[in-house]
Amino acid sequence: MLDSFIEGFTLLLRWDTYFYISAGLVVGMFVGAMPGLTTILAMSVLLPVSFKLEPMLGIPFLVGVYKGGIYGGSISAILVGIPGTGASIATTFDGPALTRKGKGRKALEMALYSSTIGDTLSDIFTLVAIGPIAIVVLLVGPPEVFAVIIFSLVLIASVSSESGLKGAIAAFLGMGLGFIGTDATTGATRMTFDIEALSGGIPLIPLAIGVFAIPEVLSAVESRTVRFISENIDLSKTGERLRWHEFKKSIRTILRSTVIGTGIGMVPGVGQVVAAFIGYSAAKRASKHPETFGQGELDGIAGPEAANNAVNGPTLVPLLTLGIPGDNVTAILLGAFVAHGLRPGPQIFQEQGPLMYALLITIVLANILFIFLGYILLKPFARAIQFKKAYLIPVILSLAFVGTLSTGADSDVIIMVIIGACSYILKKFQFDLAPLIIAFVLAEPVEYRLSQTILYADGSLFHYLFVQRPVASVFLSAAIIWSLYMFIGPWIRRRLKQQPA
Repeated sequence: MLDSFIEGFTLLLRWDTYFYISAGLVVGMFVGAMPGLTTILAMSVLLPVSFKLEPMLGIPFLVGVYKGGIYGGSISAILVGIPGTGASIATTFDGPALTRKGKGRKALEMALYSSTIGDTLSDIFTLVAIGPIAIVVLLVGPPEVFAVIIFSLVLIASVSSESGLKGAIAAFLGMGLGFIGTDATTGATRMTFDIEALSGGIPLIPLAIGVFAIPEVLSAVESRTVRFISENIDLSKTGERLRWHEFKKSIRTILRSTVIGTGIGMVPGVGQVVAAFIGYSAAKRASKHPETFGQGELDGIAGPEAANNAVNGPTLVPLLTLGIPGDNVTAILLGAFVAHGLRPGPQIFQEQGPLMYALLITIVLANILFIFLGYILLKPFARAIQFKKAYLIPVILSLAFVGTLSTGADSDVIIMVIIGACSYILKKFQFDLAPLIIAFVLAEPVEYRLSQTILYADGSLFHYLFVQRPVASVFLSAAIIWSLYMFIGPWIRRRLKQQPA
């Protein structure tokens, strides 16, 4: 492991890696600052760019978009009270109040510094811990991995939206789409309806663009507003810069939120939004003056921003060690890894150790670029949130179609349009599409691990899973109990409310 770590440093001695990750950070910050545009939209339409590059360029580029997007959402959240991303909702509690007090610049800089610190410390934790975790994961077999994937899918479906049923439906749809094509075991075609274009399965690029980009574009057009933000922003009134003594008071809050975000990041399906709210609540509870929260408190910026950015690194732990993406972003990253011939899972650190450590070290070093670029581009991005939609929507649509065509099959455009239209309808019915894309990318590993498990079970699958494999039994039992609670819990709560006092 140590040899792979040291060898990974030698792969970093190239300038183009940092150029691409810088480009990703800039794009991510810009898109994140635009309410209505999302980080996952940018990653999905730029996914084909990653495919055309080698792993040490393409994957850091997407990671840069990810990092920049999570931070960028705080810009509009602070200046006008409209979160650019869901991860910045908690930042709107104190951000606009600070701007009204003439402390907008302080709030923006506090968001930048706390985001960078939270991200950096959690990335270092990921770099140090992921190797030993991968070694432990190697000790488990296909039944345990299958059980963990099933439990993760249930967890993601239940927490991704207010309705567990809708999350489960989205997950089943994604799993079904993932099974379309040729069975790798028998060679038989499944659910292709004799359509030649579907014989090889649905490619990730048209699916990702259809699920994430097309609905966002249609929603932006449907809103009929000319700009993403209608308010005029006078940056001359945002006040002076953050002072050291002001930042020093928030260090404890930043460190606390970093721990919170790091822990949450390792749990599939929870994500930045939950981390931000918990980080904000923890900061408020620990404050000597909790009554000032909501009225313009710098700790109210530091808490959620450190927490939501601290999620970024640890989400790679279940992704790289088990091949389980915890959210939309890591599902896109999983597709990028697979496209580069890198199948995340227990063996990846044995097979591609130096490259994996090089990528993780790059992610840590990217935070230096993060704080530098974030500081010098703060004002330009603050002005950019007043862009007209007419400038950006055609660019996004063009990237969507060009990216889909880059796969080389004209039929992929048809697949993208159909999936995009269906995804738009699902969003209108308030379906969260995160379980769909995650289940899609997990369909192949689920089928493969299940096939191995059936082979090992030798005709007694239930006894093998629930008696002979105790670890698998625990995760499968937890998945069953959680599923029952997800469906029966709301009914029980309604019945209890109907009971007379």
